[in-house]
Amino acid sequence: MALPQTNAPTAELPDPAEVAKTYAEVAQRTSKLIAEHMKRQADTGLQTPNDELGLTQAFMDMFGKLLADPYRVAQLQMNLVWDYFSLWQHSMLRLWGMSPEPVASPGKDDKRFKDEGWQDHFLFDFVKQSYLIAARHFHDTVSSIEGLDADTQKKVNFFTRQYIDALSPSNFALTNPEVFRETMRSHGQNLIKGFNNLLRDVEEGDGKLKIRMTDPHAFELGKNVATTPGKVVFQNELMQLLHYTPTTTQVWKRPLLIVPPWINKYYILDLREKNSYIKWAVDQGHTVFVISWVNPDAKLAHKGYEDYVTTGVLAALDAIEEQTGEKEVNAIGYCLGGTLLATTLAYMTAKRDKRIASGTFFTSLLDFSQPGELGVFIDEAQVVNLEKKMLERGYLEGSEMANTFNMLRANDLIWSFVVNNYLMGKDPFPFDLLYWNSDSTRMPAKMHSYYLRKMYLENALREPGGIEVCGVKIDLAKIKVPCYFISTLEDHIAPWKTTYLGALTLGTPARFVLGGSGHIAGIVNPPVANKYGYWTRTDGKLPEQADEWLQGTTHQAGSWWTDWQAWVQNQNTNQVAARNPLQGKLKVLEDAPGSYVKTRADKGTR
Repeated sequence: MALPQTNAPTAELPDPAEVAKTYAEVAQRTSKLIAEHMKRQADTGLQTPNDELGLTQAFMDMFGKLLADPYRVAQLQMNLVWDYFSLWQHSMLRLWGMSPEPVASPGKDDKRFKDEGWQDHFLFDFVKQSYLIAARHFHDTVSSIEGLDADTQKKVNFFTRQYIDALSPSNFALTNPEVFRETMRSHGQNLIKGFNNLLRDVEEGDGKLKIRMTDPHAFELGKNVATTPGKVVFQNELMQLLHYTPTTTQVWKRPLLIVPPWINKYYILDLREKNSYIKWAVDQGHTVFVISWVNPDAKLAHKGYEDYVTTGVLAALDAIEEQTGEKEVNAIGYCLGGTLLATTLAYMTAKRDKRIASGTFFTSLLDFSQPGELGVFIDEAQVVNLEKKMLERGYLEGSEMANTFNMLRANDLIWSFVVNNYLMGKDPFPFDLLYWNSDSTRMPAKMHSYYLRKMYLENALREPGGIEVCGVKIDLAKIKVPCYFISTLEDHIAPWKTTYLGALTLGTPARFVLGGSGHIAGIVNPPVANKYGYWTRTDGKLPEQADEWLQGTTHQAGSWWTDWQAWVQNQNTNQVAARNPLQGKLKVLEDAPGSYVKTRADKGTR
């Protein structure tokens, strides 16, 4: 069988001196990393691996249930054998020059097998289909076992998928046609460069692999990301408040306050001018204020959830009122920022504080009964273990949370970079979204422990009086201001059917809109892109079941941004002269994006 051919010119044979130099460099870096690893082991002592996720017990339970039904095991094995027999027939027909239908095909969104070699070359097509058959049977077997409790079943399903994804033939040099061609073309230089990339990422991760997703030097805050003009007009130990420069002569009377999640940096809403929600909102005539959370260290370990309400959102409202003289604002909360906004709204309702006149929730969970695959990482044992780590440091390292989120989409956010960086030997493409994704933030120990326990483990926010803020019992059902929910169809972090449940907890009929795509791309979806679309109901009803709501919707083309603008404009019909941050009552502290956002958890300030 002929090997895959390529029309690309063959690279010249590498210079022996350069090869020797490269190998020497690799050997030196490898030796250094091994020595550092051995020193860490000597300093900490050999430790028994800790099964923090409880995987051993989960898979033992799974295998116990499986082996208790030998007839079903035999049936599953026969189904697998039959599919492989069909693949053998398919392969024979291809060898005879025929073009039979494949036995197993990747999903239309599976980017792993897009290279033409997976289809055109007999051997790689056989490897691909063999893998897909095994993967399907393996996953179907563990997901169909009866008798497991729901949490164990979710854990087994999730980590089985991680195992299956890791073993994909696309992740290995000899079974990936694209890597194979490049290895032949470059005489293996791609693998040498890839190994250097691997060593670099281990070095930058201080002994742990930290996969580089984008060029970290391609972006600079305030230069080519987070560039919307504005000023920092207030700050305290938890946040800076940014006031953006208007672009219209008249603005809506109510200012707009954006509350981002404290686990990410706010500039996901201000990446580039073409996809900046903040820039777009300013252009629509909003006086935009944004909270930029501090990247906390051990000194803020004692800061809790209610501090983020009082020193965060409420302090921002005080500052906005002083800056503009306005006593009412429209407020937006993104993801956990929406959870915080709802908590603040309920607190303010109890205090008869009416400064937030409307609330908008971007992919926000208020009911945590069905948290999706994130729930795999959150149970009592794991939270206890995490609390021990946070007690030692005073915070949760942002990279640990980022790794969890990446596992939810491992093929896109882990394995694709393994292939590109380490097998193809390429540098990652400069991409603003992935730059933001790698710019993680820490979380204070007290805050994060409270959040995990009260929200995820106890689902206490949705219960009247389930949590308290400064002695005030929080009751979401007492929130009466107009509210707008935007969720996204493919959200792995805040599943839309669960965010829908949150909309039902409020004491006011909310407008619920479902956008296309996922947690980030579905929100950062400017009208000029004309992508994804969104679903709405003309009758405005919120049935008890999310599926029932969806059945009564109509798909709209374009971006949900315009739908939100029409909604919020109906809440805010009066206009006033534009408010320049230089002319407000508060002293300008520095230019946007401010200094808090520039503090990186991995590299200090940039």
